[in-house]
Parts: sequence; C-alpha cells; structure tokens
Amino acid sequence: MLRFTKMNGAGNDFVLLDNRSGELSLTRAEITRLCDRHRGVGADGVLVLESPTNGADFRMRYYNADGGEAEMCGNGARCFARFANRTAGPLDQLSFETPAGVIGARLAGELVTLQMSEPQDVRLGLEVQIGEETFRAAYIDSGVPHVVVPVAKIEEVDVGSLGSVLRHHPLFAPRGANANFLEERGARSIAIRTYERGVEDETLACGTGVVASALIFAATENVQGPIDVLVRGGDTLQVGFTRDGEEFRNVTLTGPADFVFDGTIEI
Repeated sequence: MLRFTKMNGAGNDFVLLDNRSGELSLTRAEITRLCDRHRGVGADGVLVLESPTNGADFRMRYYNADGGEAEMCGNGARCFARFANRTAGPLDQLSFETPAGVIGARLAGELVTLQMSEPQDVRLGLEVQIGEETFRAAYIDSGVPHVVVPVAKIEEVDVGSLGSVLRHHPLFAPRGANANFLEERGARSIAIRTYERGVEDETLACGTGVVASALIFAATENVQGPIDVLVRGGDTLQVGFTRDGEEFRNVTLTGPADFVFDGTIEI
C-alpha cells in the first residue's frame, strides 16, 4: 500500500509522496494510474519528496499526469514546501533541488512565497502561424517552456484546441511548450488560462505559467512588479521581480497551497 497526501495549489492538484528513504520507485504507468481521476487518486501531477544531493534541504521530483518527469511546477512547488514542512518540519524557510535549479520557499500559513530560478530564453514579438491565422506571441522559459498569447477576451478562447496546437507547434520543438492566454485587467493585473503539456488539457492554474505570463506582460507593457494574476480556478497569485529591459532578477511567486486529504492506495 502506498501512503500519499492530496494537495492543491490554486486548483492545480497533486499527489505528494515521501521518498526520503529512497525505497520508492514508481513506473510511468503507476504514476499515470495515481493521477487517473476515475481509477486512481486523481491529480494533475505527482510530487516526490527526496533527500538532497547538493546542499539544499530537500529534492523535489515532479511528474506530469502522463507519467513523464518535468523540470519544475510552480503550484506544485508551493504544495511541496508545505508538505516538506509538515513531514520534516517545522520550517519557516526551506530550499529544494529541481532540474530548473534550487528553489527557495518562505511559509506563512497557507501562503507560500517561492524564490524562483531566473527565467531564460525570452523571445518577444513572435508571430505564430496556425492555419490561416497569425497570432502575436512571446516565449519564455520560467523553469519550463511557455508560450504566451495576449487576447482581448479570455473567456472566448478555445483553450483546449488552440492550446494543443501551440503546445506542439514546430516553433517550440523539440521540447514543446505550455500555452498561456493572457488578458490585461489593469495596470499591474492580468487574467490567464493555461494549457499544460503532460496534462494535455487546460488546468485550473499553472504556477510557472503565472510567472511566465506576468514577466511577458511586464516586458511588453513596460511595467514593474508586482503583478497580480487571476487564474482559471479563481485564485489570484502574485509575481514579484526586478526588471532591466528583458532581464528579470529576484523572481518570486506567492500563492496558496492547501492540504486536501491523506490516504493509501494499492498500486
């Protein structure tokens, strides 16, 4: 029997596992089954707590719902921080290794502030051809690759169809990209919807997508932070940063991370 904790960060939900002993080894099929909303626990991904290898407090491994390992997940990282605090704490601050770099976290009740890795490969002013239509877009790696498309009315976007095409577009090969649709709501406020690779559908929130969208908005509209970002699940997250043109430093993501339930499952 596998013991797990179910959590969600702004509606992005996860199964969390403690593998500090190093004895747990899940197959891709087992991860997919855990995330199955009909035959498993149900989640957008699996987060595994492991012992560190390079001086951080912990190591975080993140697997998408399709069983593939990904570099980073912002909403998952906030959940991971609270899970690590409850499992190995108490800790007001902690750090953990990810393939995207070492992430720092500060805890304040149900809110977690992440010190994100510095974004890379910022590409503004892209024109993406889909069929006979050309979309204005931008690209950024905020821990994982993201394409950001500004839209006039976010509720009218067919995120499932258009997001899937953007996610697999040759312009972002071979890694592919998460697809974000951004609507300006104020001088420092936006709303977004995100199609996530690995989940292969729209999710209620995507932390690295929140960061990517906020930074692209700041660069294209020439504004400073913090930026408030409303996600599909109804929560508002905040992205802080310092900016010098298209260069971003000290990027932070603040938002909720909630425990849902603990349980066991046979895999």
